[in-house]
Amino acid sequence: MIPFNKAPVVGNELDYIAQAVESQKLCGDGPFSKKCESLLQDITGCKKALLTPSCTAALEMAAILIDIKAGDEVIMPSYTFVSTANAFALRGAKIIFVDVHADTMNLDAECIKTAINNKTKAIVPVHYAGVACDMDAIMALAKEHDLFVIEDAAQAIDSFYKGKPLGSIGHFGTYSFHETKNITSGGEGGALLINDSAMVARAEVIREKGTNRSQFFRGSVDKYSWVDIGSSYLPSEIQAAYLYGQLLNLKVINDNRRESWQLYFQELEILKNSEIVLPTIPNYATNNAHMFYLKCKSLVERTALITYLKEEGITASFHYIPLHSSPAGLEFGEFHGQDEITTTHSERLVRLPLYYNIDSQKVISVCKRVQKYLEK
Repeated sequence: MIPFNKAPVVGNELDYIAQAVESQKLCGDGPFSKKCESLLQDITGCKKALLTPSCTAALEMAAILIDIKAGDEVIMPSYTFVSTANAFALRGAKIIFVDVHADTMNLDAECIKTAINNKTKAIVPVHYAGVACDMDAIMALAKEHDLFVIEDAAQAIDSFYKGKPLGSIGHFGTYSFHETKNITSGGEGGALLINDSAMVARAEVIREKGTNRSQFFRGSVDKYSWVDIGSSYLPSEIQAAYLYGQLLNLKVINDNRRESWQLYFQELEILKNSEIVLPTIPNYATNNAHMFYLKCKSLVERTALITYLKEEGITASFHYIPLHSSPAGLEFGEFHGQDEITTTHSERLVRLPLYYNIDSQKVISVCKRVQKYLEK
C-alpha cells in the first residue's frame, strides 16, 4: 500500500515535547512558542509571527484585525479550502469568488480587477500547491483601491515570489501546520504573519481573548483586562515543541520533498500533451513541493484513474470542490464573471502521494501505474 500522505517526523520532536512537559509550562505563548515565532520571523522577514491553533484561526484573526463588517466584500478564488471563505463570512462579509489561471490554479488578477467596487475590503490570494500568485499585480490593485491583502499561504512555507517569502508580501500571511502540510505541529496548527507593525499590538490582544495579557506579562500595564474583541487563538506548548523540531529541519524536509516532486515530473513528462497536464511553476515562483498533481482530460477519466490506483494499492485524491457551487457558498457569496477555468479544471485534477521520505521506488511505481492506465 502507498498512502496519500504521512505526517513528517524528523526524530527530535519527542525530546522537545519532553522538555515542554518538564517545564510545567504547557499553556500557550511559552518558551517553545516564542522560539517558533522567532524562527518564523527569521524565515519570512515579517514584523511579527504569532502561532495559532490552525490556519483557520489565523485567517479569523486577520478578518478581525481589518475590521470586516456586514456589507463588506472580500475577493478570493472559489478553488480553495472552506476556511479561506469562512473566516470572513463569520464577520458578515460577502464572499466574491473569481476565476483562476489554468496553469497554476491561482487567482487571476484580471478577474480581481473587474470584481472591485466600493464595498470591497480585501483580497485573499491563495498560493495553491505552494506556488505563488502574481503578487505584483495583486498588490498594485490593492494599493490603487486601498484594500487589504491577506495571503492564504497555508501550503506555501519556504516558497517564494521573486525572492520574497510567501506570506510576507501582503498585509498579513497565514500558514498551516496541519498534518497534511510540509511541516506540522503535531496534527493541527498555524501561524499569522503580520507585515505591518501598527497591527502587532492589537493582534496580541485579539489572540488573548481580547485582553491585554501579553502587555501585562511584559510589564507594560499593572493589570490586564478585557479591552477588545478576541478569542482563544493560542496553541499549547506541546504543539509548539513539536513544531520547533520541524522548523529546525524545514530545509531538510522540503529538499527531500522536492526530490520526490522532480522524480514524478521526470517520470510523467512523457505523458504531457493536450489531454494530460502536469504542474507549471512560473518564472517568478519557486516550488516547495507541497503537492504533485496532474490533470486528466475529463472528470470521468479522473474518477476512473483514482479508482484504478486504489485497486493497485495507491491512494490518490482529487482536491477542492469549488466553493461557489456549495450550499454555503451560494448563501454567503457569489461568483463574479465567468467560471471558465475553476470548475472544469478542478474536476480534472488528481493529487498523487507525496510526503517526506517517500521511497523513490514508490514514486516510480505510482508513475508506472499512471502510465499503464493512461496508455489504455
